[in-house]
Formats: sequence, C-alpha cells, structure tokens
Amino acid sequence: MDFVIHNLRLQELVAIVQENKRFYEDFVSFLQEQGYRTVLDFIQDPSDERAAQTISSYLNRPADVILYDGLLRPYDNSKAKWFFLAWLLRDAATQRLQPLLRGVPGRTIVQRKTYLLNEIRKFVAPLFPQPESWEWPAVSEVMLARLEGSRRSLKGTLFEDLVRRSLEKLITKYGLFLTVSTKEARIHDETYDVQIVGGGGVILLPVKTRETMGGGHALLFTRDIYKSILVATEHGYTCIPIIIAESWSGDLDTLKSELYIHIQANPNQVAAIEPVLAEKLEGLLPLFRQIAVG
Repeated sequence: MDFVIHNLRLQELVAIVQENKRFYEDFVSFLQEQGYRTVLDFIQDPSDERAAQTISSYLNRPADVILYDGLLRPYDNSKAKWFFLAWLLRDAATQRLQPLLRGVPGRTIVQRKTYLLNEIRKFVAPLFPQPESWEWPAVSEVMLARLEGSRRSLKGTLFEDLVRRSLEKLITKYGLFLTVSTKEARIHDETYDVQIVGGGGVILLPVKTRETMGGGHALLFTRDIYKSILVATEHGYTCIPIIIAESWSGDLDTLKSELYIHIQANPNQVAAIEPVLAEKLEGLLPLFRQIAVG
C-alpha cells in the first residue's frame, strides 16, 4: 500500500488557522475601539482596572466572527473568546486555566475569567515585550500548536462516532436485536470506546488510531492494544480492537484475540476509511448474530 508522505494533518490545521485570522482581526479592532493602538499596548497596560474592564467587555461582547476548532467545527461564542484569550496569553484554557477558575475571586463566571486572564496578562507582559510577539504571525503559531493538541482527542471522538454510526446502519440493515452504547465502557483503568449489547453478551470495541510510524509512542500504542484485549477477555467479554493506522508495525498474530479490524490508512483520510470500516464490520456479521440471539 502506498503511504501518505505529506503531513495531511498540518495542511488541514494551517487552513483552519487561516480561517481563524478573522477572529484575531476582530479582537484587534475591539482593542482599538477601547483606545489601544496595538495588542502590545493592551498587554502592557499598567492600569489593572482598565485592562480588566477591557477583558470583561470583550467576554460579554457578541461577535459575528467564528473561531474554529481543530476539525473546523465552530466554537460557541463564549467558549471561543475564552479559548482565544488563553491562547493569546500562551496558556491552555481547558487543561490549566479551567480548574483554576474555582479558586479565584468573582461572583460570576465572567468575573472569575476576567480576574484570571488579567493576572496572566500581567505575568506574560515582561516575558514577551516585543510587538512581534502579539502580531498575527506569532499568534497563528500559538494557535496552530493549540489546535494540533486538541485535534488528537477530537479525532478520537470522530472515529468513535464513525464506528457507532456504521454499527447502527448494520444493525438496521439486518434487523439485529443489538444496542450500541452512546458512552464508553470502563473496566478498572481500561476504557472501551464502543460497546455492543445483546441477549448473548457484550462486545467491547477499543478504537485506536495512529498516524506516525516509529519511536517509543509506537511501542506504547501496541502495548495499549494488547492490554485492552487482555483485560476484556479476563473479565469474560469479547473484545474487537479497531485499529486505524497507516504504518503501525505491531504483530497482529500475537494479539490475544482472533478478532480485530485493522485498516491500513492515514486517520486523516476519513472519507476513504468509512466504506472500508463498514465492509469489515459486515464481515463480523456471524458474531453479531450470535450475540443478538444469545
């Protein structure tokens, strides 16, 4: 099979970042309406009160522009502004700042966000004193990194939904008395993205995707699959790992399961993967019928 040499993920992310440029430009226009000449002027504002009021006004301000996530899905307006300001200040809104909101002053969520963002503004101001650090080329690099990080988890959810959708179509097509869960299953510290429940038992399906070939993470990826199968079978469940990896070099013959789906494709090629997945799931129809009947 021909491998995809070009970094398709990077190509897509750069296009999304360019779409988000309008969100940055809208913020710059807002600052100018507030009397700041540049973003750096706002960052270096010595007046706590004025800067905090600016942040609060921005968070409360309706916006016509859209900020997109790593899969080109629009954030809602309040989340978009919160994420954007966090990224602008070189921070992570969900992973680091969200937990801090519980302990900072403020009666409302906007007041707490305002306080926290203003404190971070004062902290980063001396770290990035150059005007260039607050202009679009620099901000776009920060945004690219943030969107790339979040895209991994978003991609995982995308494929979980794809598996559920394909299973639902198969169940409807053949009139199977099976239910596909909308939530993941957990056994101790192992999670299984999709589960199929029937009168004859439960099938657990961990969904694993990987783009790159080598390195320590490839070994961890393989170990993760082995462990998922081992834990499921030890607890009496049928486990069918779904592996979407263009260049994964794991030895499928050593898996502690005779059942698996391996689609050798780049996970960024979603449109090409869906029909292949549907075909491979249909190949498991005898097992699905057995679980449905019991």
